[in-house]
Amino acid sequence: MLRLSGIDVDAISVGGLETCIQLPRWNLAFDIGRCPPGAVHQERVLCTHAHMDHLGGIAYHAATRELLGLRPPTVYVPEENHADVLDLFAVWRRLDHSDLRVNVVPVGIGGRFALGPNRVGVAFRSPHRVPTQGYALVSARTRLRAELAGRPEAEIRARRLAGEEVTQVVESVDVAFTGDTLIEVVEREPMVRAAKLLVMEVTFLDERVPVAKARAKGHVHLDEVIERAELFANESILFTHFSQRYGREEIPRILDARLPPALRARVTPLLPGGPQAAEGTP
Repeated sequence: MLRLSGIDVDAISVGGLETCIQLPRWNLAFDIGRCPPGAVHQERVLCTHAHMDHLGGIAYHAATRELLGLRPPTVYVPEENHADVLDLFAVWRRLDHSDLRVNVVPVGIGGRFALGPNRVGVAFRSPHRVPTQGYALVSARTRLRAELAGRPEAEIRARRLAGEEVTQVVESVDVAFTGDTLIEVVEREPMVRAAKLLVMEVTFLDERVPVAKARAKGHVHLDEVIERAELFANESILFTHFSQRYGREEIPRILDARLPPALRARVTPLLPGGPQAAEGTP
């Protein structure tokens, strides 16, 4: 379990094998991978796209929750995949002779959906080889209007009693998850750049795979991140989805050698093969 910017993250992500990013306090997972054991207890799954390493365990997730007597999960999917995911569950019900209860909710680009009191999810487009969308988790807080900051309490109370609105709702992006994507998502999406915690795929790290080939596969290369280092305003960044060609020990060494120090200080790599060696950045 990682703790990044005060947010607990239980995650596995290896390029082409499995991706499931769990946020237990939000009771959700971004993608489901092959449904790692802990993910069964996440009631909501926010699916980015329909590649097997991201969506393959979705029926198993619903079936296991049913077996354990847990509530049916809610699965958010891109609008383009909605009908096919419904068909997938229908086939599994016939094969499994079970109810396989699940709520499948289509979400379009820009779509917002409630995740609890004062919390919403927002979908944004992530350019990839198939229809893909990332998600931002947004919290809304009521605060005193900026122009009233520092004013005497008696004045603020008088204005409120006179019917003036003295507060405003301010939204902040707690987490953004890009899913599989091209680097352009950082340039196009303000929520990606502003998120307190950004979870982002960086599949290829060096010359073993050139940038052009990475782009042809619909993935991010570290060279592209370095070129845009100044865009990342995030407090913490979790790099995920490393190619299986990179070993656990060499990933941090490559990042140390290649990333600008100011960016490297905020980056935690999601290493393959077990628990993280360190708790990660604040």
